[in-house]
Amino acid sequence: MAIALTLNITYDCTRGDRPTPAAFSNLDSSTAVAIRHRSRFINVTLGANSMTQPRLPRISRRQLVRGLMATTAFGVVTKLGTACSPATTESDGAADAAAGDAGAEELVVGFIYVGPKDDFGYNQAHAEGAAAMLANVPGIKIVEEASVPETTAVAETMRSMIEIDGAKVLFPTSFGYFDPYILELAAEFPEVQFFHAGGLYQDGVHPDNVGSYFGYIDEAQYVAGVVAGHMTQSGKLGFVAAKPIPQVLRNINAFTLGAKSVKPEITTQVIFTGDWALPVKEAEATNSMADQGIDVVTCHVDSPKVVMETAEKRGIFSSGYHADQGPLAPEGYLTGAEWDWSSIYTQLGEQFMEGQTLMAGDIPHVLRGGLAGKFCKLSPYGAAVSDEAKAAGDAARDQLMKGELIIYKGELKDNKGNVILTGDQQYKQDNIELEKMDYLIEGVEGSIDG
Repeated sequence: MAIALTLNITYDCTRGDRPTPAAFSNLDSSTAVAIRHRSRFINVTLGANSMTQPRLPRISRRQLVRGLMATTAFGVVTKLGTACSPATTESDGAADAAAGDAGAEELVVGFIYVGPKDDFGYNQAHAEGAAAMLANVPGIKIVEEASVPETTAVAETMRSMIEIDGAKVLFPTSFGYFDPYILELAAEFPEVQFFHAGGLYQDGVHPDNVGSYFGYIDEAQYVAGVVAGHMTQSGKLGFVAAKPIPQVLRNINAFTLGAKSVKPEITTQVIFTGDWALPVKEAEATNSMADQGIDVVTCHVDSPKVVMETAEKRGIFSSGYHADQGPLAPEGYLTGAEWDWSSIYTQLGEQFMEGQTLMAGDIPHVLRGGLAGKFCKLSPYGAAVSDEAKAAGDAARDQLMKGELIIYKGELKDNKGNVILTGDQQYKQDNIELEKMDYLIEGVEGSIDG
C-alpha cells in the first residue's frame, strides 16, 4: 500500500537554486516523477513508498514530463508542490487574470535567459523588456526560464515551452543559443517563431521562422567614451570583456573612438575573461587595471555588477553596460550604455497579436536600430560627471540620433597597423561589415588571438 505524502518546498529557479536532499528525505528515489512547468514555479507529482533519502540528479523538464505520463498511467495520487518563490510569477498571475476577464485564448511567448533576471545586466535588461510586453500588450502570456546554459539544456527548455506551455513565440536571448539549438528546434517546429538576440541570422540560409534582433549599442558606447575621455586624468581606460565576438569588439572600438575624439592619445586596455559570467576573473581584471593607473573602467560581460563595485572600491571611475548600474557605484559611476528592450518587445508583441509572423514576411528577419530607434539609451549621468563632459556627451548623442555622426570612418587602422578604412571610406551603422568585425582599433591594447 502506497504512503500518501504532501510536501511543500520553495526555491528560486531564477537563481539556479534546487531543493536540498533533506527536503526529500521521506521520498523514494525510484518513485515516478511528473512535472508541470510554469515560468518560475514547478508542480511535481510523486508516488512515495519508503523513508529512504534519494539522490537528486539534475532532471530535465522533458524527462519529468515523461514521468507525468507514467504517473498518470499508474494512477499515482500523491502530490508534492514545489514553488519557485513566488509560487506564481507576476507574469503568470497577470496573464491568468487577463484570460479570466477576456475569456479568449492567450498567445504564449517564452523568454529564456542565460543568467539570473536580477543580474544588473544583460538578463535583467531582457527581463524588463519581457515585463513591458506583458504590461503593454493585452492577450500576451509570458513564460520564462532563467540561468539556462548555452548547452542542450536550452533545447530542452525551448521544447518544453512549446510542448507544455504552448508557446508560439520564443525569445532565447543568449548569443550561444543560436547554433545548433535554435536552428534545430526551428526546423522541428516550423509553426513557432524564434527570435534570437544577435547578428547571426543569414537570409536564405536559416529557416523562415527564425529572426534576429539586436541594437547598435555601440552608439551609446561611443557617447560613454566621449564622457570617459573628458573625465580621465591618466589617459588610460580599461575594458573588461567576455569574448572577442563582433558585438563585443564593436563596443570596445566605439568606446575607444569616442574617447579618442576628445583626446587622440588615449589608450584602452582590454582583458578578455573567456566567458560571459566569471566574477572572479572580472574582479581580477578590474584590480589589475587599477594597479596599472587606469582610471576609467567599463565592460561587456553579462553582469557588470562586479566590475562596477570593484572599480568603486578602488576609487576609479566606471561606465556601465546593459542596464543602469549607478546605484552600485554612487561616487565613481559616469554613465553607461543601456539596452531599451521595452519598446522593441512591446512593438513585436503588438505585431504578434495582429497575426503578423516571420514566416509570412510581415516581420523582418533582421531587426536593427540604435539610439534613434530606441533599441538603446544612455544611463543617467553620475554625480562625478563634469558639466563639460555632460555637454559633450549630449552633443554626441544628438548627432548620432540625427545621423550626423559616423563612428567608423577613415583613416582607421587596427592595433596591428593594418588599414581598415582609407581616408575617404566609412561604415554606416547598417553596414554588414560591422557585424563581421574581427579586429581591435589603433589605441586598444590587447589581442583577440588566444
